[in-house]
Amino acid sequence: MIPSLRTRSAAVALVATAALVTVTGCASGTAGTGSASAEPSAEPEITLTFAGDVHFEDRVAELLDDPATTFGPVAAELTDGDLTVVNLETPITSRGTAQDKRYVFRAPDASVSAMTAAGIDVVSLANNHTMDYGREGLADTIATAKAGGLGTVGAGANIDAAFTPLHRTVGGVDVAIFAFSQVDDLAEEWAAGPNRSGMAMAFDTERAYAAVRAARADSDLVVVLPHWGAEGDQCPTTRQQDFAAGLIDAGADVIVGAHSHVLQGAGREGDAYVAYGMGNFLWYSEGLHQPFSARAGVLHLTVQGREVVRSEFVPTVMTSTGQSEALTGWHANLARHNFDALRACADLDPVLSDQ
Repeated sequence: MIPSLRTRSAAVALVATAALVTVTGCASGTAGTGSASAEPSAEPEITLTFAGDVHFEDRVAELLDDPATTFGPVAAELTDGDLTVVNLETPITSRGTAQDKRYVFRAPDASVSAMTAAGIDVVSLANNHTMDYGREGLADTIATAKAGGLGTVGAGANIDAAFTPLHRTVGGVDVAIFAFSQVDDLAEEWAAGPNRSGMAMAFDTERAYAAVRAARADSDLVVVLPHWGAEGDQCPTTRQQDFAAGLIDAGADVIVGAHSHVLQGAGREGDAYVAYGMGNFLWYSEGLHQPFSARAGVLHLTVQGREVVRSEFVPTVMTSTGQSEALTGWHANLARHNFDALRACADLDPVLSDQ
């Protein structure tokens, strides 16, 4: 693995210098300091893998003709870990009524087998596209994903279900996973209620924090997937940072966000790990020009106890098919360097073992 470093100076200049040649990504470093002791008290290490936004629109739809190969060779990065999570930026349905909004997405049932074949275990549904075809579309998405063995989080039949974490046991570690949407568009209409289906909305901060506190008390690790930020902005907003701080105070250990469609900074905030934005992973963007929406990556986090002890960022770029491919050589090295530089405006620190 290639753990992340951090250079806090000249972040914006470094990103601009490489804007036309590569994808942003973390700098390489040394391995973590996890204990190799065989004593029974030693906490196990697990690897969590994250990638960015996924949908199946336009050119990407053609990839579903063969679901086993939809994600292409980069799928090997998704299977290289114990638990893999992405943001699903589409409902999976053939029913419902298209909502009155600029971009409306939906995908066929084959998208579930495409994701599971690529090694994806869990998807966030707390975003501004999950209900593009209303509550019928949401119900179909949850049911189809469940039938195909794909975990979902951040939406449900009522507000209690939407704010309930998805639990996965990984290497003996009980991982509680939440997802919350901080996007204002249609937030009131799409919010789950006591007697209506919908999404877990971040504007209900007290409910979100209370849910995280409860999970902290009865699980080994708490992971939160917020949908937040300004599209095209590589630096987090104050609103993102404030919500992250509240989640950390409530007990979140790992926070990995989406929505900006570009990479944002990732690193340590206190005892927690925050990756503000993972960019686009399977999408209809391409090219290396601004706003760099074709540049992203796969993030591998090695966790021991509640601490991220090692990180590896595999930088990717979108190809003409809509699939991502991993960068190599000097392109990858420069991409990691640029991603490292994004920590400055995010006010984050490197993983302790990478300093």
